[in-house]
Amino acid sequence: MSACAPTRATDPTRPERTNQSHSPPTPPHRRFRIDGADVSASVAVFLIALPLSLGIALATGAPLQAGLVAAAVGGLVAGRLGGSPLQVSGPAAGLTVVTADLIHRYGWRTTCAITVLAGLAQLGLGCLRVARGALAVSPAIVHGMLAGIGVTIAVAQLHIVLGGTPQSSVLANVRALPAQLANVHPAAVTVSVLTLALLLLWPRIPGRAGRHLRRVPAALIAVTGATTAASLTGLRLPRVDLPSWSSHALAGLPQGPALGLATAVLTTTLVCSVQSLLGAVAVDKLAAARPGPTPRTGRSDLDRELLGQGAANIVSGALGGLPVAGVAVRSSANVNAGAVSRNSTMLHGVLVVIAALLLVPLLQLIPLASLAALVMAVGIQMVSLHHIRTVTRHREVLVYAVTTLGVVVFGVLQGVLLGIAVAVAVSMHRLARTRITHDEQEGVHHVRVRGQLTFLAVPRLSRALHLVPRGAHAVVELDGSFMDHAAYESLQDWRNTHTAQGGTVELTGRRTGLSTGGPDAGADRAAEPGTTPGAGDATASVGCRCHPWTPWRNHQCEHPRPARAGTHPAPAAGRSRHQLARGISAFQHNTAPLVRGELARLAREGQRPSQLFLTCADSRLVTSMITSSGPGDLFVVRNVGNLVPPPGEESGDDSVAAAIEYAVDVLKVRSVTVCGHSGCGAMQALLDAEPGRARTPLERWLRNGLPSLERMADSDRPWARLAGRAPADAVEQLCLTNVVQQLEHLRAHESVARALREGTLELHGMYFHVGEAQAYLLTGAREEQVFGHVGVADVTS
Repeated sequence: MSACAPTRATDPTRPERTNQSHSPPTPPHRRFRIDGADVSASVAVFLIALPLSLGIALATGAPLQAGLVAAAVGGLVAGRLGGSPLQVSGPAAGLTVVTADLIHRYGWRTTCAITVLAGLAQLGLGCLRVARGALAVSPAIVHGMLAGIGVTIAVAQLHIVLGGTPQSSVLANVRALPAQLANVHPAAVTVSVLTLALLLLWPRIPGRAGRHLRRVPAALIAVTGATTAASLTGLRLPRVDLPSWSSHALAGLPQGPALGLATAVLTTTLVCSVQSLLGAVAVDKLAAARPGPTPRTGRSDLDRELLGQGAANIVSGALGGLPVAGVAVRSSANVNAGAVSRNSTMLHGVLVVIAALLLVPLLQLIPLASLAALVMAVGIQMVSLHHIRTVTRHREVLVYAVTTLGVVVFGVLQGVLLGIAVAVAVSMHRLARTRITHDEQEGVHHVRVRGQLTFLAVPRLSRALHLVPRGAHAVVELDGSFMDHAAYESLQDWRNTHTAQGGTVELTGRRTGLSTGGPDAGADRAAEPGTTPGAGDATASVGCRCHPWTPWRNHQCEHPRPARAGTHPAPAAGRSRHQLARGISAFQHNTAPLVRGELARLAREGQRPSQLFLTCADSRLVTSMITSSGPGDLFVVRNVGNLVPPPGEESGDDSVAAAIEYAVDVLKVRSVTVCGHSGCGAMQALLDAEPGRARTPLERWLRNGLPSLERMADSDRPWARLAGRAPADAVEQLCLTNVVQQLEHLRAHESVARALREGTLELHGMYFHVGEAQAYLLTGAREEQVFGHVGVADVTS
């Protein structure tokens, strides 16, 4: 076994089996079996690959058999050895321009030798385990490269569609286009238009019949329809010419200048590798997002995929085939068709071999104009509007445009190098572009830094800081994820000087590493930039020991801002807006990077909460905190008094009933919890309310709590109580009773009653004492109405 060959990892969680007998263990009998989903998927991929392989070979100027060889080798070799089981490899449209240029410069046999050498280079890269490094290439460069190749393909194939012959470059094709339009071949245009029409309209057939017909690939229908029409009408057109396999040209010794050949190998290796690796990542996402069966293997092994692609290119080049890479169209068709293992990819390769040997007479009926129209459509689709919108949204449209134009005008390798250069320049510009502003608001001087704070921004930072008068209160807002040592020292020196002169400094933002200024500021240790932030780093001021919600008001650990003579406090609206903005900023910098992956999964898969949590709108009740839950765990309904209006009452509230119905019938939650809390203002209002008065919206809403008040006043029923002590007062007594009463209202809702009868739903009562930070659960029998400490017993209701 070679040093770079993949090895089988052992499962540390699986115990080793020991042989207790003296006889040797019997090896397990393995029976080869192909899943039915893989068979149907392989047929669907084969029907797409057959015409596309011939069309790509035509577009490159290679022998048409070369496309079939590459498709078969890509399915069998890359499918068996590669690390992405569902990715389908073969001749790719992204390699068309590169291969066509190589054939034009060096001839076909040398091009095959270059393919072999590129495969060897891929094997070397796979052994070095650098596959993940290819993902560092900016997506704007990759999409720009594919767009440039698509434009090149479309312009070249347009000449064949019009009945002519393409030139050697895009500019030459554009210059020759007027003359070609003046000498249009009507039969070629007719066949091409029919191909494009079928390709466009077939996926849009409406109705139930269309749903069944669309299972047949549009590419196969388009080529078959155009071929049938051309044969029935007797059109005279150039058709596919497949010479005997005995005369098929194989790879020869490379001939040409050494530097040119090395550049050719580098270009082929780069394009094949990047396209295949990015395709493997995309296939993983498609497979994870689809419903139904999942692949039998986990995520793609990118290093193994590079080894498999290298082996496939060596075999394809040696047998006289086109370069091989992962193909997005065939891979997505394979995933969408329900493939579950690499058997579908390999079986598709077997079908290509059978077709190449037995279907030659049928393949030779295909007009070249039909294949050219098919490949031209593929080239146009490579200029993706979705990609353009994405790079525009991320402000990388310049990188995309330069790469695309570079590929069109100069070639693939030159265009990619131009794109990399522009991407580096844009990154440097963003790193150096830091916006620093100073303004005064009601006696407080605000210095805002937007962007990365490096030594390049130190002069502007120093100018802004020196605008703060001596003895003034200053707020320095750092909105960036990086601060180098030069900027750190400049900011620290200014802070020490300013506080020594009687001023105060408040530093906000991520990883400031500096303590709040003041008379005792020197006692606080300032951390160096880049150190792991402590609990206070998420807060508005270092030294606070609370968690990310502490930038809001009314927390004892918040440092009060000193009042200045002659100043007035900011208006409440201004303070709330400032608090909201600071809270959002803290989330974006501190929390969002940690939860972005989980939220992306929830956005993709949808919400599947296990519980409906109905509680009060009181601001002191933080549901995620007291239940230790995260995104996607709880379906929360909050209202004043955690009330559940009984169903069917005119004074009821449909929003609560709708949420209950949606949670139970649609989301299929397994439990519903009603949570009350101490010091509830709604319960106090019920106790203080005048009988019969219900004129305001709040008073009308609180009528839904009257059954709780009546239940508490009924001497025939035991009052709800806390384990270990009686309720502290009438308000707490009503809060506990209200939870029990609202559970009764819940049971009256049709969806809840049905789920309870079926045994698919549980009801829980909960009480949270704000002052004690203690949660209680309703335990024991229903008639006992006892709220016990969590862990006393399982909740039954």
